[in-house]
Amino acid sequence: MVGTALTAKVRGDAVRALEERLLAQGKLSRADLERARMLAEEGEGGLVPALLRLGLVSEQGVAEALAEVLGLPMANPVDYPAAPVMEEQLSPRFLRQYKVVPLAAGAERVEVALANPLDDYVIRAIELFSGKAVSCRIGLPAEIDAALDRLYAGGRTEMDQIVGDIVPASDGEREEDVAHLKDMASEAPVIRLVSLIIQRAVEQGASDIHIEPFENELKVRYRVDGLLHEVEAPPPRLFPAVVSRIKIMARLDIAERRLPQDGRIRMRVQGRELDLRVSTFPTMHGESVVMRLLYKDGAVGDFAELGFSERTLADFMACLKQPYGILLVTGPTGSGKTTTLYAALRVLNDPTRKILTVEDPVEYQIPGVNQMQVKPQIGLTFARALRSMVRQDPDVIMIGEMRDLETAEIGVQSALTGHLVLSTLHTNDAPSSITRLLDMGVAGYLVTSVVNGVLAQRLVRRLCPACREAYRPLPELVRRTRLDKVAGREDVTLYRPVGCEACMGTGYHGRIAIMEMLVMTDPLRRLVLEEADARRLAQAAIEGGMTSLYEDGLAKALAGVTSIEEVLRVSQDQGD
Repeated sequence: MVGTALTAKVRGDAVRALEERLLAQGKLSRADLERARMLAEEGEGGLVPALLRLGLVSEQGVAEALAEVLGLPMANPVDYPAAPVMEEQLSPRFLRQYKVVPLAAGAERVEVALANPLDDYVIRAIELFSGKAVSCRIGLPAEIDAALDRLYAGGRTEMDQIVGDIVPASDGEREEDVAHLKDMASEAPVIRLVSLIIQRAVEQGASDIHIEPFENELKVRYRVDGLLHEVEAPPPRLFPAVVSRIKIMARLDIAERRLPQDGRIRMRVQGRELDLRVSTFPTMHGESVVMRLLYKDGAVGDFAELGFSERTLADFMACLKQPYGILLVTGPTGSGKTTTLYAALRVLNDPTRKILTVEDPVEYQIPGVNQMQVKPQIGLTFARALRSMVRQDPDVIMIGEMRDLETAEIGVQSALTGHLVLSTLHTNDAPSSITRLLDMGVAGYLVTSVVNGVLAQRLVRRLCPACREAYRPLPELVRRTRLDKVAGREDVTLYRPVGCEACMGTGYHGRIAIMEMLVMTDPLRRLVLEEADARRLAQAAIEGGMTSLYEDGLAKALAGVTSIEEVLRVSQDQGD
């Protein structure tokens, strides 16, 4: 389609249509639209760059809406040329400023990918410089920048260019000087550098950002799908400025480098609301910084998407429908326990129930649920919050974690007095949660009276559906891993990762939980009163029909959801 410059009326109609589409799709609120309009009036380029600059809508969301409104095709990564097109007529500075990449040129027409086809000036300028008509494709700004880096910057990345704009400290200014660090951290290049590190983490779907100083280098690593991988990092000389910028954003003391500090940053990136939990930790070569990215839109409400099998979900829902008692979710840090509890709260959340939570931290906000964050620095601990909470006449109480005997005892008392209590524990499997409560000092007869069930879970990486490859495992592996018992036959098919563009070459995309659900039955209650160990409890639960973590993982491997290597990485065979 020809992308000749739009008339003022057509451009105005297109802007209004873009606004209405983004509002209708829920990608933009009325208040955010007004902010973008104000910025658009002050700057150049109109609404599209304003939306992207404020991070109100993702690049993908804006591009797709523009393509629909204008009837223009999207530019794919393979569409960008291997060598510059019309290099003599169009300067790299112009292309970078207006985010345009010429894709191909003919005798009478040039095809371009651009981020903002509503900018009348850009298309007219290209027509003037080239003497050709212009055909437009909608390009993602990140892909346009990457193409421009490759074609015109001699391989210099966006980070390289930002670093080149940062003036090094003079002889009279020490990198450790607090006043100088504040000045550097407030300069535009350093701000852009930190924003780029966070933006790239969001684009890759990272859950954590690790910035680590070593003697001769600085490392930046993202945790994606549970595993860390190294990415491009700034030079070591900029580490003090980068850390100072993060500390300023998190409202931490930039002069204090000897003690660990914790802070919080709220921001919007790629149209997503982010809550970054910042932790600094002094090491031999400087402060290690870890930022945990909590996506406000990241809570999952679909149990099937979380990884629940039909049997596990039926048992979990049966415990959830009990009018009182305790339902525990257990697993190591980062195993998705909180996400499962939020999914449970969404099921319970209706006008007939009052739900109160006490958490550290509040990761997602749920309309209709009263959520409290503990503040130990002012004495607001889990135990103290729970004592006041029961006087609020709740029906359901969610405790972020049972960390000590005092919290556990109040939770037990709340369950005994007619409340449904949801909470988490840090144990290896479901039966170990029972022994953990006993070890904490909760009496056995109370455990048997109030615990309805325990869900244990681990996260495994999902195989990328676009490139996974089926194969027949060796018979020895099938027997050793007990795949034959789970499948009911020896001739089984498994799947392995391959790697493609969709999964960035890893062979995996996203994560899913493997689970075991222990329901408290009379045989288990007798074993608890006999002070049986976790192994005997596990054997009794399995005899009663519980699917173990390992077996659930094998079932998901046989279904092609994950690989056998992932299952073996996070769980082990508890069978004979």
